[in-house]
Amino acid sequence: MRSNQFLQLQLPALGEKNGVYGRNLKTYRNHPTKIITQPGIVMKVLRRKRIILFIAYFLLLVLTMLNLANYRWTKEPQQCNLQMRSTPYQGRSDIRFLYRPSLAKKRQLVYVLTTWRSGSSFFGELFNQHPEVFFLYEPMWHIWQKLYPGDAVSLQGAARDMLSSLYRCDLSVFQLYNSPGSKNFTSLGLFGATLNKVICSYPLCSAYRKEVVGMVDDKVCKKCPPQSLRLLEEECLKYNTIVIKGVRVLDVNVLAPLMEDPSLDLKVIHLVRDPRAVANSRIKSRHGLIRENLQVVRSRDPKLRRIPFVDPGHKINKKDGADYHSVGAMEVICDRTYRSLRTALNPPGWLKGKYLAVRYEDLVENPVKTLRNVYQFANLSVNLDIESFALNMTNGTSSSSKPFTVSARNATQAASAWRTLLSIQQIKQVEEYCHHAMAILGYERVRTSGEAKDLSKSLLTASKL
Repeated sequence: MRSNQFLQLQLPALGEKNGVYGRNLKTYRNHPTKIITQPGIVMKVLRRKRIILFIAYFLLLVLTMLNLANYRWTKEPQQCNLQMRSTPYQGRSDIRFLYRPSLAKKRQLVYVLTTWRSGSSFFGELFNQHPEVFFLYEPMWHIWQKLYPGDAVSLQGAARDMLSSLYRCDLSVFQLYNSPGSKNFTSLGLFGATLNKVICSYPLCSAYRKEVVGMVDDKVCKKCPPQSLRLLEEECLKYNTIVIKGVRVLDVNVLAPLMEDPSLDLKVIHLVRDPRAVANSRIKSRHGLIRENLQVVRSRDPKLRRIPFVDPGHKINKKDGADYHSVGAMEVICDRTYRSLRTALNPPGWLKGKYLAVRYEDLVENPVKTLRNVYQFANLSVNLDIESFALNMTNGTSSSSKPFTVSARNATQAASAWRTLLSIQQIKQVEEYCHHAMAILGYERVRTSGEAKDLSKSLLTASKL
């Protein structure tokens, strides 16, 4: 009886107004039985929960739509006109650069596409001397040395991958071609380092200053302290123009993925020279090009029929064997050059406005004019010191017997030396390999030995490029 009375006292009358619920709501937390006996309160709580759930669902829907819109925008092709910010060195792979912040101005990247003995050492020196250029000389040399005796064509992909890293100032790629157990690469371990103005100048070395035009003495630069690649990378990041000169990319089409990459602004300067002059220079430098000649000749098509290397009855000696590889390499070189020229004649979108052909003969005939055209293409300013440097280097009197050495010489005379030094059989061989490329570049063929030796007749006509 007492328990029934207790329930009657606690339960309000069914006819009470809703105001009662409001006044007594704070007590329901401690007495769940009261809530169950009041269906109006239950409905009110449920309505509040539904409102809260609806608001939360609506906010979630809005956020999802905003995120989807942002995802679609980032997936669309964007105009990439930004440059990577100069950040301190850290171990990087190519994918890391997708997430690096950028500056407002993109670097100008230039690749000098050429082949051995085309005057490329002198041409590269024109960029090495410019105070605003970070220049690298033949970095793919390390690939060919490490992967010897791989053939030239099979190494094209590795060369392109190395360029992709170097143009981003990621020099750690050199470690891939270091010998097992060897010390890490240093600035002086790179090919051509002792002639590089960046490596031999302040702040990496006190021997030279980058803004002062003049050849580097390799004996002086060898005394510079070897710096880590990390410091060289930091120096690279300071430059807005990076130029790499190489002879181991044989075809401009190999560079198409880099030139299509929106994060790079890559241009190609194609330095060409009369193939007969190239062959003559290769023969003179046969001992310095033994490995390279073999690697290039290994890329020849074994099924092709070729004209005899020497006249019938001629006894072949050791020198003839070296000359055979020197001249035989021209078959592969000219075939790949012709592919590049065909692409340049009808340029695809990735090459339009990004390709410039320079004939070595035009460079030595009018060095200042050619220099200005080249610098304008690379968005570089010309100064009188560099113009004087180019003029002096093509009108000197010295003649070095060492290959790959840049010195002041009569370059015009050197350009036509092949006409008196090559045999008519060697000339015919080179012309057979290279006549397609020669026709585009404006190099006339000769019919007889006498015509070749007649220096009063020019064999140079207008280029079709």
